[in-house]
Amino acid sequence: MINKRLLIKNLLAHNDENSFYDKKQKISLDTKEGKAKFLKHVCALSNSNPENNSYIVIGVEDQLNKIEGVDFFDDSKIQNLINSYLENPPKIQYENIPFPSLPRYKVIGLVTIHPINKVTYLKKHIWKYVRGRIFYRRGSNSMSTLGKFELKSTNKEVVESIEKNASNNIELTLDGVFDFFERHKEAYNPTYKVFNEQSVLCWAGEKKVVGDKVFYSRVDIELINEQVRLFYSALDEVKIEYNKQSFIITEYVFLRINDEFDFYPLEKTVIYFKENGKHDIVTELLFKPPQFNKKELYQIFNNCNTVLSNLKKKLPLNAQQKNDLIELPTNYMICALNEIPKAYSKLKESKTYLKKLEDKTSYIRYKEAIRVLRKVNFSAN
Repeated sequence: MINKRLLIKNLLAHNDENSFYDKKQKISLDTKEGKAKFLKHVCALSNSNPENNSYIVIGVEDQLNKIEGVDFFDDSKIQNLINSYLENPPKIQYENIPFPSLPRYKVIGLVTIHPINKVTYLKKHIWKYVRGRIFYRRGSNSMSTLGKFELKSTNKEVVESIEKNASNNIELTLDGVFDFFERHKEAYNPTYKVFNEQSVLCWAGEKKVVGDKVFYSRVDIELINEQVRLFYSALDEVKIEYNKQSFIITEYVFLRINDEFDFYPLEKTVIYFKENGKHDIVTELLFKPPQFNKKELYQIFNNCNTVLSNLKKKLPLNAQQKNDLIELPTNYMICALNEIPKAYSKLKESKTYLKKLEDKTSYIRYKEAIRVLRKVNFSAN
């Protein structure tokens, strides 16, 4: 079992990128250009490593090799992007790796590209990359061709050595448990459970009782053996259940319009632990967008637009507008879910201005709103 935090350290010890790994400060899958560049890197690394894993490390400053971190990314549909645009698509895995030096809400992203020993190429046009384009690595550079390409295995031994040196052991596992408890105060109720006498799972969250239901917020869940963060939520209410072989997380979203409010189930995640020490993660979208009164929604939408306009013009907000500002991302999200025109584009537009605010509450809610909409849109697609 590979300790992913140690694996990243070993990869970064090679300093510059090479033909079996790349490092990025961040990636963007919200635009055609961002998707195209990500596909290029996956394709190039896959073709240059037909018999061994290759990796992309995300959240590292390129020049100084400094670990800066990125936001937790829980997009389980990223493989769909690879399958849609690449012929002979490799299996990839995106994991969130916590580092003690980073804030609690930051991680290092690790993309593992598994070998398929087949030539991978674009099967349709995206951005400025044409159909049939083959990418590959020459040292730290990504090259391309439209002709024939011969696979060569040159990194198998060095990658196997790096992965072997990152193997987990009892000391690393215990250190990981102690580190998790140290990073989470008593108020977050840190605890652990061992599955099949092999896999150690730690979780923490603020406990909240609503009627006969028990929720947790600000939830953090880590698989200690591999140093992988499986789940992180800044705001959502989460229900946690487990049995001998499975750990079950059900996310709820609290939505409110005036006096109408409730907890709405968003997504269920089941982590199933196998006898061989491996695990599967299955997610099921449960969310059914609540439908509110359209007349009230248009009024709320216009109020949000007024607040956003004042932020853009750097005008002062009155007391009511300050309250509206806190709810602005959630209200834009509700409007988008109820098909109010331009609500989603207005939400995206607000990012720049919310990020600059001294009080980060609205910006955190923005990221949560975008996460919910991304999940719903992927399901709809």
